[in-house]
Amino acid sequence: MTAPATPTVTQADSVTVRVFTQRFRSTPRGARLARRLALQQLDAWGLPYGGDASDTAALLIAELAANAVTHGRIPGRDFEVSLRLLGVTLRIEVSDARGESRPPSPGVPPPGPGALAETGRGMLLVEALADRWEVLDRLPVGKTVVAELDLEGATARTG
Repeated sequence: MTAPATPTVTQADSVTVRVFTQRFRSTPRGARLARRLALQQLDAWGLPYGGDASDTAALLIAELAANAVTHGRIPGRDFEVSLRLLGVTLRIEVSDARGESRPPSPGVPPPGPGALAETGRGMLLVEALADRWEVLDRLPVGKTVVAELDLEGATARTG
């Protein structure tokens, strides 16, 4: 009689998922606070202030939060920022209460603002900076704009 075979256990690279979610008042001050707290969280996760990944994330968070406050605001309703660090991908989600006010789909150019217009270029920044982005329905009401950054090669501490 032979001994039973010992199962071979292979240890795959473990992926730690880190999540930060916070609601903010739909005001310009709330948008600034969202950006600051998100950057503090990214620094705690190992994406230091002033690094390429942190700076790009700061621009995306600032633009999406400003859009939520400007275009997605319903009096008395907050907006929400969620960050998810999934391995080498940073997922930024900004949700607001106005589902009917949606930006154009990724890859579709927004209507061109006038040469001297002060608004209308925000989603062009998101398109240029994010590796991927999309607009999702938020149940029961609203929408979520998701932007993802691939952090391959970005300096990050693990642990």
